[in-house]
Amino acid sequence: MAESHGQQKAWGGVFREPTDRRVEAFSESVSFDQRLANDDIDGSIAHARMLAACSLMTVPEADAISQTLEEIRGQIADGQFEFTASKEDIHLHIEAALIARLGDTGRKLHTARSRNDQVATDLRLYCRRAIDRIDHGLLELQRAFLGFAVRERGLVIPGYTHLRRAQPVLAAHQLLAWCEKFDRDRGRLADCRRRTNILPLGSGALAGTTLPIDRDHVKESLGFAGVAANSLDGASDRDFVCELAFVLALSAVHLSQWAEEWILYSTQEFGFLCLPEGFCTGSSIMPQ
Repeated sequence: MAESHGQQKAWGGVFREPTDRRVEAFSESVSFDQRLANDDIDGSIAHARMLAACSLMTVPEADAISQTLEEIRGQIADGQFEFTASKEDIHLHIEAALIARLGDTGRKLHTARSRNDQVATDLRLYCRRAIDRIDHGLLELQRAFLGFAVRERGLVIPGYTHLRRAQPVLAAHQLLAWCEKFDRDRGRLADCRRRTNILPLGSGALAGTTLPIDRDHVKESLGFAGVAANSLDGASDRDFVCELAFVLALSAVHLSQWAEEWILYSTQEFGFLCLPEGFCTGSSIMPQ
């Protein structure tokens, strides 16, 4: 039998035996969910402020928790934070670090909260930030295409079907076609963001909490448009992640089509484009 840990788990109150190392290695998620650290800390600070507003902890306690969480955020950003499989996920890592520094005050942060609604909130914050960043990138790309089209507005080039010259078209017309595709991509991102921007915190593991919390307080703090209407749905569903993956896959197809067109147009056979060498690579055996 593999060696077991003697370390007490956050959920281990009724267990008499420690977790086998092989189980820890299989069930840990911190190796990839550590990317949720900023979102986890943002959610925890908002949760602490709400607990203080609802008299479930004192304002000085919420201040101490918020300040310490910011210190932990900086430690993670600087690469000075140790991640171990025994603590399973990013939530327990941050909570353990908080308790190590604040003791019982740190333990109060998890009042009226489960890791289930906690990670659901983290994921929504993460996806929302990703959507905003990608939308901005697509907008900048549209502006670049528009600027290119304006500069070349009088240029006429061949239009092709099946790689055979078919009709003359304005280069600007060809360039602005990409703006239309990216505009639809941005529209799909906006639709996805609207469904993502719902706060699940307060759902608990499945049926909420009997403590007098204020979900709207957290909603306002984190910039969500609304709160999940059903706790079972709020804590369990990840359909917004699947939707975002589809939207990004379709956008990637458009980006790939653009790249392939410009690869073709930059060949000696076409010669429509000449890319700066700083944006090109070469071959170790071929002459190009």
